[in-house]
Amino acid sequence: MSKDINNNLGFQTRAVHKGNGIDKETGAIKRPITMANSYELPYDPSDLNWSSAGKNLYTRNGGSNQQYLQEKLASLEGGEDAVVLASGVAALSGLFFALLKSGDHVIFSSVTYIAVYRLLNELLNNKFGVETTIVDTSNVENVKKAIKPNTKLIHIETPGNPTLTISDIKAIAKVAHDNGALLSVDNTFASPYNQRPVELGADFTVESLTKYINGHGDAMGGAIIGKKKYLDIIRAQSQINLGATISPFNAWLIMRGSVTLPLRMKQHNENALKVAKYLQTVKGVSFVAYPGLENHPNHQIAKEQMTNGYGGVLSFGLKADHDTYNRFVSHLNVITSAVSLGHDESLIVFLGENDERQYLYPEEFHNGFFRFSVGIEDADDIIADLQQAFEKENLV
Repeated sequence: MSKDINNNLGFQTRAVHKGNGIDKETGAIKRPITMANSYELPYDPSDLNWSSAGKNLYTRNGGSNQQYLQEKLASLEGGEDAVVLASGVAALSGLFFALLKSGDHVIFSSVTYIAVYRLLNELLNNKFGVETTIVDTSNVENVKKAIKPNTKLIHIETPGNPTLTISDIKAIAKVAHDNGALLSVDNTFASPYNQRPVELGADFTVESLTKYINGHGDAMGGAIIGKKKYLDIIRAQSQINLGATISPFNAWLIMRGSVTLPLRMKQHNENALKVAKYLQTVKGVSFVAYPGLENHPNHQIAKEQMTNGYGGVLSFGLKADHDTYNRFVSHLNVITSAVSLGHDESLIVFLGENDERQYLYPEEFHNGFFRFSVGIEDADDIIADLQQAFEKENLV
């Protein structure tokens, strides 16, 4: 039995209740994990479409836990519908696979997740004849200049991974729609608590649920949110026929984690801003990139479209050589050296000088830098951990 939760209720209320309900069989007030991979068929199954979605036939077509999570995400993101898949990359590739065909043109941000760079700059381009153009989308004029008659999709990531580049969602949505194209936005660094691209005019929001929405570093998932007419195509072509289905257990874990998303994001936002301001005072730090800082080149746009805060990820460089970066990390105790982001704990990764996409980054990133996902620990403890590492390397 589903709860009748109105989308006009507050974000925190919907995070707690949307997609949840009373289990009919047991009376449990939390949705159980339904680990079945197959469901009971109707009396006469002969006329069923075995590639259809929306009915519980087989978990590749869609399972109960996936459907509950989709209901919650559509509400939190302000979209008509959602498709949940096995990972953020599954969501990205599923979107591109379903929407694009040979001869189509795609414009995408010069600062994006590595999988987007691979998919659009190499795989779809070389294997299937999808034409692509890499653009610095922080300047809307660059997007306008890159438009072609066959432009089908503009894909942006804001804030961008890993340089925290900001792109103007409303302005780029207008460019896309004026030219008969669609706009997709990777919203992973922001989360729907801070930014809702569909409400700003985007056709699709893409989320790596692995990150902030799950929030605990223990499950993988991805989501596409948008209009139902497009998401039905994505379900049929990318979920069912490519098979990147989320497991019921991961869907249940992410559903559980999403309940505290607003509370966690408040802490991530607050901590990251404190850490960013602290790093600006350290003499051995060469730069700090965080959209919440007033000296960020696109701070004003970020302020307008990121209504609750600027997220928990920042990047910073050291006035140091390669080995010093690695030694610095080895001194950290509270902060963990690990990939990913959006976990409850603080994670740092050293991105060296040889990244193949280095030429696309601002100059200050060219000598290596840290991407730092600031966790929800006490901010004073995070800063103290950084401070003692700086002191050991004589960077203060």
